[in-house]
Amino acid sequence: MGRMVRSCLQSLLKLVNSIIGMVGIAMILYSLWMLRIWHQNLVHSSSYGIPETHAPWFMYTFLGLGITLCFITCTGYIAVETINGHCLSCYMVFVFLLFLFEAGIIADIFINKDWEEDFPEDPTGKFNEFKNFVRTNFEMCKWVGLVVLVAQALSIFLAMILRAVGPHPRRDYDSDDDYTPARLPLLKNHAPQPQFGVEPHMAPMIDPWSSRSH
Repeated sequence: MGRMVRSCLQSLLKLVNSIIGMVGIAMILYSLWMLRIWHQNLVHSSSYGIPETHAPWFMYTFLGLGITLCFITCTGYIAVETINGHCLSCYMVFVFLLFLFEAGIIADIFINKDWEEDFPEDPTGKFNEFKNFVRTNFEMCKWVGLVVLVAQALSIFLAMILRAVGPHPRRDYDSDDDYTPARLPLLKNHAPQPQFGVEPHMAPMIDPWSSRSH
């Protein structure tokens, strides 16, 4: 029963963790596309002698968030497979810090009317395009954000339960048929040979010179 519960918890946590990973991959692809467009415009502008603009902070921030989400996803998969208490604790801390960061941004947007002034000016205009896209598709973006927040909360909750349940217990196998064939070749190959002993089919060696002397 315990093994089945652990397997179910591992499968659920992997499923929830994959949602976070897919969001991270989508953010990385979108930021790389924005950087590509910005680089092409920069090369085109420099050919006409137009001065270079400042670094696109929004693109790099978006890329950093996507890499962070993918890193947290990899950490979660390692923690789920090993069911290690330290790995699960680190995973829960990472997700909780990310959750606090997102909650702070959402609270600043809804409470502060002049929240746009808290961010530096984006010379590329991609930040304004992203805001217009969110405003145009507010319902879809709201549900996507809600799914991501619920996935993060469920990942913390499932990781806490899995950490409390603990890893699979080691048991002594009563039967030679349980996992013995997989370990038997290694035991045979690494078994120490006796230092002293005489094979029963081998006769003792007799020195011919000692018999002649007698």
